[in-house]
Amino acid sequence: MKCPSCGYYDTRVVDSRPTENEAIRRRRQCRKCGYRFTTYETYEVDEKKRLIVIKKDGTMQMFDRNKILIGLFQACYKRPVTKDTIIHMAADIEDELMARGGNEVTSDEIGRLVMEKLRRTDDVSYVRFASVYRKFAAVQDFRTELDELEKEEGK
Repeated sequence: MKCPSCGYYDTRVVDSRPTENEAIRRRRQCRKCGYRFTTYETYEVDEKKRLIVIKKDGTMQMFDRNKILIGLFQACYKRPVTKDTIIHMAADIEDELMARGGNEVTSDEIGRLVMEKLRRTDDVSYVRFASVYRKFAAVQDFRTELDELEKEEGK
């Protein structure tokens, strides 16, 4: 790594730690002038492995894990679900989609995976997400979903 102060190409890593956005933060020090600076390392996904989401209206867009995170955070708002759990759920969903092979996925597939993760994690968060994803229009829709949850828990 080139020192931004003197231009010397030999630096050493003083400290490394992960950041919230999956980067690695490294504190470095130049071996020549002693200048300290910070770098961030991120990974790049091969173009061939990028996921394309086919939406319900037929339009396509690049997969964005942040959209899943936003939906999960909204569903789990003020619920006993930790931030780490939410981040791991989003990562698991992306991993499952990548493991299927191919680079196209429908928004329905993503929604179903999110619902599966939430159902196993927190019932209230699951119902919140389901109400938006399935477009509940009446109280009866909530009752039907809650009855299904109770049947499943009773097994």
